[in-house]
Amino acid sequence: MKQLNVYMNDCKAGVLTEKHPGKDYTFCYDNEYLSSEYPAISVTLPKQKEVYESEHLFPLFTNMLPEGANRKVICRFLRIDEKDFFGILTAMADKDFIGAVQIRRISDDRD
Repeated sequence: MKQLNVYMNDCKAGVLTEKHPGKDYTFCYDNEYLSSEYPAISVTLPKQKEVYESEHLFPLFTNMLPEGANRKVICRFLRIDEKDFFGILTAMADKDFIGAVQIRRISDDRD
């Protein structure tokens, strides 16, 4: 099981989990974030206490990944399978993403 923290505008929004390599993902909002006035991280993941579950990585996070030649170069350089979306997301964690949603490693949690 692998996990990453998800932030919205530098506020911890929740935790993304990969239960099994390449499948079975969950996203769970942080209780403090739920009680705040901050918006949901995505229209497809409205704020709720219940855990979101999916067989595939949620589209919000898949859309944060590099594409095409950039993905090939990054995966080759880091020795990550191009189909390991969670692995690529992990490798890119703690970097600058476009937009308000950021991904950070759990061990680098800045709370």
